[in-house]
Amino acid sequence: MNVRAETRPELTIRRSFDAPRDLVFRCWTEPERLNRWCCPKGFTLPFSEGDIRPGGFFKTCMRAPDGTDHWLSGTYQEIVPPERLVFSHRWLNDKGEHEHETVVTITLREQDGKTQLTLHQAFFLSEASRDGHGLGWSETLDNLAEYLAK
Repeated sequence: MNVRAETRPELTIRRSFDAPRDLVFRCWTEPERLNRWCCPKGFTLPFSEGDIRPGGFFKTCMRAPDGTDHWLSGTYQEIVPPERLVFSHRWLNDKGEHEHETVVTITLREQDGKTQLTLHQAFFLSEASRDGHGLGWSETLDNLAEYLAK
């Protein structure tokens, strides 16, 4: 009998940034920096609040180019300057409730004056959800690269 184990989709993205690791880490942990780049292309952040510390929270509204608001929240689980950031990620419905939670882990490694970033997010309910997040995160990391170049 051949039994296939259930797989739960995960996302891993690796990027290199031409910036020191300490600066890239601060871009993830200082609200005045984070709010300038942390959304996909064409989106804006009309609302963002948070307490960036282990056990702290965030709540953000990302406004799509068509004017649709997408609310998300999460809790910071681990912050290890300047190398690691772990937080939950929850999309909120119109009542402010969430149905599913994933965990995002950002790992930063310095190499030859550049920063190697690995973003891991797990677990998704479907491959389509994983792929959608992959597109959103890729555009968001493009924004981070543009922000760092300024």
